[in-house]
Amino acid sequence: MDRVSSFDEPLKKLLGGATAKVMAEHLDLHTVGDLLHHYPRRYEERGKLTALADLPLDEHVTVLAQVADARILMFNNGRGKRLEVTLTDGSGRLQLVFFGHGVHKPHKELLPGRQAMFAGKVSVFNRKMQLAHPTYQLLDASDADEATEAVDAFAGRLLPIYPACKQLDSWRIAKAVDAVLPSARDAVDPLPVSLREGRGFTSLPEALLKAHRPQTKADVEDARARLKWDEAFVLQVALARRRYADTQLPAVARRPVADGLLDAFDAKLPFTLTEGQEKVSKEIFDDLATEHPMHRLLQGEVGSGKTMVALRAMLTAVDAGGQAAMLAPTEVLAQQHHRSITEMMGELAEGGMLGGSDRGTKVVLLTGSMGMAARRQALLDLVTGEAGIVIGTHALIEDKVQFHDLGLVVVDEQHRFGVEQRDALRSKGKQPPHLLVMTATPIPRTVAMTVFGDLETSVLDQLPAGRSPIASHVVPAKDKPHFLSRAWERVREEVENGHQAYVVCPRIGDDAEEAEGKGGKKAKAKKQAADEDPEKRPPLAVLEIADELRKGALAGLGVEVLHGRMHPDEKDDVMRRFAAGDVDVLVATTVIEVGVNVPNATAMVIMDADRFGVSQLHQLRGRVGRGSAPGLCLLVSEAHEASPARARLSAVAATLDGFELSRIDLEQRREGDVLGQAQSGVRSSLRMLTVIDDEEVIVAAREEAVAIVAADPELEHLPELRTVLAALLDKEREEYLDKG
Repeated sequence: MDRVSSFDEPLKKLLGGATAKVMAEHLDLHTVGDLLHHYPRRYEERGKLTALADLPLDEHVTVLAQVADARILMFNNGRGKRLEVTLTDGSGRLQLVFFGHGVHKPHKELLPGRQAMFAGKVSVFNRKMQLAHPTYQLLDASDADEATEAVDAFAGRLLPIYPACKQLDSWRIAKAVDAVLPSARDAVDPLPVSLREGRGFTSLPEALLKAHRPQTKADVEDARARLKWDEAFVLQVALARRRYADTQLPAVARRPVADGLLDAFDAKLPFTLTEGQEKVSKEIFDDLATEHPMHRLLQGEVGSGKTMVALRAMLTAVDAGGQAAMLAPTEVLAQQHHRSITEMMGELAEGGMLGGSDRGTKVVLLTGSMGMAARRQALLDLVTGEAGIVIGTHALIEDKVQFHDLGLVVVDEQHRFGVEQRDALRSKGKQPPHLLVMTATPIPRTVAMTVFGDLETSVLDQLPAGRSPIASHVVPAKDKPHFLSRAWERVREEVENGHQAYVVCPRIGDDAEEAEGKGGKKAKAKKQAADEDPEKRPPLAVLEIADELRKGALAGLGVEVLHGRMHPDEKDDVMRRFAAGDVDVLVATTVIEVGVNVPNATAMVIMDADRFGVSQLHQLRGRVGRGSAPGLCLLVSEAHEASPARARLSAVAATLDGFELSRIDLEQRREGDVLGQAQSGVRSSLRMLTVIDDEEVIVAAREEAVAIVAADPELEHLPELRTVLAALLDKEREEYLDKG
């Protein structure tokens, strides 16, 4: 078998159809190479028992422990049987529970003193941690010879604990790995020999063997050091090649013009730019003045003035004879940007119109729901060059849209856009336009280097003067219902003081299945399950909560709803009335997450806050405290006090620093693949590297990658690196990196 093909071998050839099917469907493992790169999450030492005291709630775990006690209990007047087993490990105790027909086998096998590995999901019942119906593997045997063999097999050995799933336990994955481990010797080594030897790394086949079957802790360290480096290095080579290719592309330099639009705009600004805005603007202007396309990521806290920086860049492009397009993820946001940019520019946004400035330009809006006449006019203004600035949704990307001379593309909230869309807009320039990507989600430096490694990064971390602090509190609705009543009183107080409030819910409501008369049984079963376990109930919905508030806690106030299924005109109407102060409380989904700017809104209540991610909560909270009055954000949750969900909410309440929160967010999602998070649907490549902990590795790998690509852009002298790169960059990932 040749060196590459054994890694490409489908798992079903070696493991049998059923196991291979589970691996493909639940763990996304399809080939021998995939399984060899499915590394153990941690290792247990034989005889060293896992700390049961530290088990995480709601997670699938594997523990090594001893049976302390096992007994059968009857319930339901003797009709039901339950086996309760207590495990111990010296640090704590854990309850196992088996029901019905599932009690017979464990009752015979799990006798006091027996040691086994157990796998299952940790839950809480009667304030005790438990695993319901766990799978288990006994670590000793009744036969004396077998017992000796079993002890020998595990004694002094590190037991690999693999990322597993309900359908496939860690030890079954370990057996499958044993079957494919001989193929490790066929691994193609991507590291240039000089680099490998210079850094003292073990060979790749040896690293794979040490990762899966270490004899000592030093083996694990060797393997990790090598495999982390590979992941960081191959990815950074891909990004370095992308950046190198970009420097070879032609672009029209767009330099500021004296006494042009930008100077006129700056002259009428009622405030001075922050130091950060000045610094970032200079970085952007320097990029625009070069003859290859700018690729820059502008990240800044909510409200740090990114739009102002982007607008000044767009005015520069117009001054230099080009056009600028701003792409927004939703119609609400596109309209909001159009409104705020035309307001900021005043008569400068009315070029060619009566009362407009002779130095001005036309600023047009282009969205999918516009009327035909307005759309036709906007398209005409773009093709003739009459409009210097266009703001729109993905409607801008359609084939019909032609530009006179597209010089700059600004993409707002990068993570909302598919790469293909960004690329389609870029292809509308005579030469590739300059690209500025903005995000209000703060990204730790190493993530920016990895996810956005093909973009240069600018950071705005100063808030403009006049922004108010936001107080945040967790409201435990289940444990302390009176806290929720107080939350609604606070909203009423804010409104009575002349302010406005948002109430955010995870869902819209009126789902087909919930409609009256439909799915009666299902609805009943769901309700019953929800009463028993709040985690199982559907998330709270905008339409239901708005209805309850109008009739109850906020009766008499102007309560309106906003969600994605409303007609765009309706949405715009509600937003306009809210911005004008005609609506007291806006009950909405996350459509308000980005860009909505109503300085008079001072309070926000987020229902089922534990159903949102850390970054999303931070984004939502950024909608209040935008004026001179202090903001208030209440995070309502029914999550259990000891749960990871509540810990996440407490972290959000404890700090307003988006970079700190993005770090917490990343630590909690560390199993996810970084590229995969940035571009969903892309196969995971980071198995060993954690971008949060491995900053040194990433920085060093980036330096090596840049040097290698500068010396040999096509990697002609490094065929193994080329082979591994081709395998990593499957079609989707190639597109992601190519079009980034």
